[in-house]
Amino acid sequence: MSNTERFMTPEEVADVLRVSISQVYTLMRSGQLNAVKIGKRGIWRVSPNALNAYVSALEDAAFERSKV
Repeated sequence: MSNTERFMTPEEVADVLRVSISQVYTLMRSGQLNAVKIGKRGIWRVSPNALNAYVSALEDAAFERSKV
């Protein structure tokens, strides 16, 4: 991981996606959005690469649906 890349909090991810924090937790728990759980308390974090991959997958799915 480069010095400029850092993990994002669920709150930051929710802000970027313009969804609720609970929706972000749902995406992380379901495995749709790759995230890591840190420590015993289970603090969730998302890498920018994981967020970009999730958004790209959504865009690809939307493109495929539009071709029908």
